[in-house]
Amino acid sequence: MPKLKTHKGAKARIHVTGSGKLMRRHRNSSHLRRKKPNKVTHKYDQKSVVSEKDVKRLSKLLPYQ
Repeated sequence: MPKLKTHKGAKARIHVTGSGKLMRRHRNSSHLRRKKPNKVTHKYDQKSVVSEKDVKRLSKLLPYQ
């Protein structure tokens, strides 16, 4: 069976933790950040966990992570 290729776009955007969780950045985090409240911009600095429904789909894109 041939090796599976890693999806490079997913590799750049999704981070796999040591326990196997998939982490992602928040949306709207880079553009027009100046006018948003501080409460919102502080949330952008933290990563959030990928939803349960998307884990199976994203783990196919990152087979060896």
